[in-house]
Amino acid sequence: MTASPVSTTTVQSHPETRLLIDGRLRDASTGRTADNINPATEEVLGVTADAGAEDMDEAIAAARRAFDTTDWSTNREFRQHCLMQLHEALQLEKEEMRAELVAEAGTPLGMTYIAQLDWPLADAIRWPAQHISEFAWERQLDVDAKMGVPYHRAVVKEPMGVVGAITPWNFPVEIVANKVGQILATGNTMVLKPAIETPWSVLRWGRIIAEKTDIPPGVVNIVTASDNDVAQRLLTDPRVDMISFTGSTAVGELIQRLTASTMKRNLMELGGKSAYLLLDDVDLAATVPGCIGALMHSGQGCALTTRMLVPRQHYEAAVEMATATFASVTIGDPSDPANFCGPLVSAKQRDRVMEYIRVAKEQGARVTVGGGKPDGLDRGYFVAPTVLADVSPEHRVFQEEIFGPVITITPYDGGDDGAVEMANNSIYGLAGTVLGSTERAMAVARRIRTGSVNVNGAIFYGADAPFGGYKMSGIGRQNGTEGFEQHLQTKVIAYPVD
Repeated sequence: MTASPVSTTTVQSHPETRLLIDGRLRDASTGRTADNINPATEEVLGVTADAGAEDMDEAIAAARRAFDTTDWSTNREFRQHCLMQLHEALQLEKEEMRAELVAEAGTPLGMTYIAQLDWPLADAIRWPAQHISEFAWERQLDVDAKMGVPYHRAVVKEPMGVVGAITPWNFPVEIVANKVGQILATGNTMVLKPAIETPWSVLRWGRIIAEKTDIPPGVVNIVTASDNDVAQRLLTDPRVDMISFTGSTAVGELIQRLTASTMKRNLMELGGKSAYLLLDDVDLAATVPGCIGALMHSGQGCALTTRMLVPRQHYEAAVEMATATFASVTIGDPSDPANFCGPLVSAKQRDRVMEYIRVAKEQGARVTVGGGKPDGLDRGYFVAPTVLADVSPEHRVFQEEIFGPVITITPYDGGDDGAVEMANNSIYGLAGTVLGSTERAMAVARRIRTGSVNVNGAIFYGADAPFGGYKMSGIGRQNGTEGFEQHLQTKVIAYPVD
């Protein structure tokens, strides 16, 4: 493992710090601001508006008014036009967005060329905009005549209404892009509450929408707030019809409770503890090093495969190879393209990960590399890439989401049946990877209870691919036709035959 020092730099962009409410960019009504902290240096990058209850109420009212009094929900051609404007405008500011992600999220520069920025910017808005023309908004059922008089029946898809979108700090652009694209393409209006830890990456969207698109005032509102009570107003307000949330399972459970009284539809993409599953016919040298994927964005990703499951006969060799792989990782300044691993987003997150490592050792796990703060990095919220071997299913680190640069390794017996049983031994079911001969790997993939599975290096990701989880990993799907439908109501209209 190689650690490189972090230089004190300022973000090379022109950050947006204001809220977007009812088409107007403005500060919080109280004038309150929150510091935006660089997690690699622990220094203040700048400030962002920190909204209060009055701001959130105004945003909800604006979204409700825009849905109820404009033709946004019915004018599909106009929505398509506006979304393509947004897609094009985002491309023009890509490099400033890249700099902001590195600075405020601490994401390594290399990650911005894939899932952090370039992948979602390419199709998260464009694909749903195009799907407006392809989607079956209405279909006819057979003519019926239950009372002796024939009649037609039409099944019609209509927008939900006002959607409250709550997004986390780990992939701010990627998650926001995939929410905004589908929420707007389906004719809804929205109030977006992004994480206060990474505000600039999202508030920039407000300025682009206000200044570079024809999206009407109130259709999109963006409200950053450090007070969780402000966000919770979205959950209880009857003017909000749906909640789209990405984040922890614990918060997802809270959302389920708080939205019950108004019967909101909930789309929730929650935690994961995905398996990196090796079958007994794999080439270890070709597959074990792929476990480095668990370190993308320092392990701060819900779909990362952080549980390596290995046939017992290959276990010791796999532990040795995984240890060597993690030991070779470069960690440090996220703006340096040579570094694969950057900081965690906050001191709170760093301390949480370190506590999991402590508990793992207490329960009998063996640290083969890492396990603490990297040498040579005196500032920043860094944790060294860590391999935990000898992890059993009853260990907390096997069952719980760590959300840091840590992988666990567990042996299994019983061939493919044992592999499936071990992979499914989790309250989560978000993603996974299966490696082995194609026919066997595909058969195993179909038996794993997760929302997505990568087989032998293939990647499921894309705006056209529905994403979500089984079990405690969430409710519903985002993206793809299935995600499109998630944001729509279904109505049946019966009418006479002429």
